[in-house]
Amino acid sequence: MLTRQQEALPLQPVVLTRDQHGISRRQISENALKVLYRLNKAGFEAYLVGGGVRDLLLGRQPKDFDVATNATPEQVKQLFSNCRLVGRRFRLAHVLFGRDVIEVATFRGHHHQVNTNKHISAQSSEGMLLRDNVYGTIEEDAERRDFSVNALYYNIADFSVLGFAGGLKDLEARRLELIGDPETRYREDPVRMLRAVRFSAKLGLSISPRTETPIRELAPLLSDIPPARLFEETLKLFLAGQGLETYRQMQHYGLFAPLFPETAEVMGRGNNRYGRFIELALANTDERIAQDLRVTPAFLYAALLWGPVETRTQEFVNDGGLGYHDAFMLAADEVIGRQVKTVAVPRRFSTVVRDIWQLQDRLTKRAGKRPHRLLEHPKFRAGYDFLLLRAELDPRLKELAEWWTDFQAANPVDQKRLSQVATREQDEEQDEAAPRKSPRKRPRRRPRRRRET
Repeated sequence: MLTRQQEALPLQPVVLTRDQHGISRRQISENALKVLYRLNKAGFEAYLVGGGVRDLLLGRQPKDFDVATNATPEQVKQLFSNCRLVGRRFRLAHVLFGRDVIEVATFRGHHHQVNTNKHISAQSSEGMLLRDNVYGTIEEDAERRDFSVNALYYNIADFSVLGFAGGLKDLEARRLELIGDPETRYREDPVRMLRAVRFSAKLGLSISPRTETPIRELAPLLSDIPPARLFEETLKLFLAGQGLETYRQMQHYGLFAPLFPETAEVMGRGNNRYGRFIELALANTDERIAQDLRVTPAFLYAALLWGPVETRTQEFVNDGGLGYHDAFMLAADEVIGRQVKTVAVPRRFSTVVRDIWQLQDRLTKRAGKRPHRLLEHPKFRAGYDFLLLRAELDPRLKELAEWWTDFQAANPVDQKRLSQVATREQDEEQDEAAPRKSPRKRPRRRPRRRRET
């Protein structure tokens, strides 16, 4: 518990000495420690910052370790030969250790300060930060952070923890509090609204009333965010192990529709089946992540966009007179083409999304050697898993899903038997569906004329 003396003013840090917190250097990655020690040895301030400190204080293992310093990106690059500078909007130094990347950020200053050629900031007419390379002190850097629970700094010089803006108190209260005026901060970067629901779902923090109040009104500002950035954000939202809870909060605050407008439109027509399907897919994804199994963004996007593509296909069949296959291909192209304007799904994933969708129709065809060929399809497993999810909500697909489950586990003899049974059933269904023809009348034969003699 924090003492009364430690409940300091927001601009003044609360300092926890080494014996007042439970963070140990053994919990910090070796590469992050190398960066911290070298910066400190070179005479710079060096802190482990943000989510890494927050998670360690919560008893969680951080996914990333980020560093904040008063060294400029160019000075960091001089210290590390394995460093590269990245970013235009925010200039950062990445110190590379193989696949492990330690991100080093220079303390941010206030963007209203006088600009120089190296310290540049710019805002859009709606208040969004376009460029922000103004450097400052640790106090200014803390004010520039989004949430108080991220304004936490672990000092490698004396192993103390510095908490700004009441961050330690909010962490203790399990409360998510935005630093500064919420509307202004959301307008500076609308993605902060997505970060709010993500941190709330991930850490089990309640969003404070002042932090949540402007979200619904400002949610449309997400349409101004570059689609490529929103793709990266969706991966963090849905593939971190709390996708279902995150999705529910996004729906609650009106943040889902700006990212997936066509899906939201279909569900807005009163078709709750697609909403339940998305929840089912996200629950399945969360379970796989908990079991340390592989997940792919393609499967998730196939589920998120299945409602629009199925609805659009039916519209093309009914209104355009197209066959199912042509209608489906046209719908898939149209839905993905519109979606990438909002969230830029890379082609390496959108191609797999199409494969998963196309397999849903191919899996219904079980006659002859088709099942054996489908088993060899590189995306068969993803298509089959997708079918299983659909069958949980559609009883008509239950038999088909069970057949494919049995077929995969069967030996060659049983596979042949299953295929023969499926072929007979498919032929019977086609016969029943075909219009019955009236028996053909035999033409009336004219009597033979007798030859006159």
